[in-house]
Amino acid sequence: MHEYIFTLIIDGKPDFDALYEAGCDDATFGEVDGAGYAEFAREAPSLSDAVLSAVRGVESVEGLRVLRVEPDDLVTASEIAKRLGRTRESVRLLIAGRRGAGDFPIPASRLHTRNRLWRWSDVAAWAKRLTPEQEHEARLLATINAALELRNQSRVLPESERRAMDPLLAGAGFSLAGK
Repeated sequence: MHEYIFTLIIDGKPDFDALYEAGCDDATFGEVDGAGYAEFAREAPSLSDAVLSAVRGVESVEGLRVLRVEPDDLVTASEIAKRLGRTRESVRLLIAGRRGAGDFPIPASRLHTRNRLWRWSDVAAWAKRLTPEQEHEARLLATINAALELRNQSRVLPESERRAMDPLLAGAGFSLAGK
């Protein structure tokens, strides 16, 4: 067993007694600007087991839904610098292709702004300074967050639009029809 540290961002007002009874006694709960969160220090055989069991525990309490897991996969250049132990200027030069091989990952969002976002899992793979386990964990958290986002966003779409997206998801073995 290994201890994993992560935070779940929660939609809904937490009932602390109910969360404790649901097996979330290894978490500290709080709120920042109206957003609820649970900081876990969970022992489990794997990060996947730890996060997914925490999500199940939180969501077993009526009225609560997990929105995402942090540390988030989307990162700014400043966060990349922090995680890689580099200066912000060093990362800016890597992004611009003025340092290194010029193959820095492309932004995942906000391409035309100063506040671009990258996927940490892409940057971690590119940097080759992480262990295979750390790189796997970055990809795993990215996948869990993508699944949570897909689930949370698709629930408000009409059935016809969910069904129309099935070809996009077929290669991964997923379907939104009937959800």
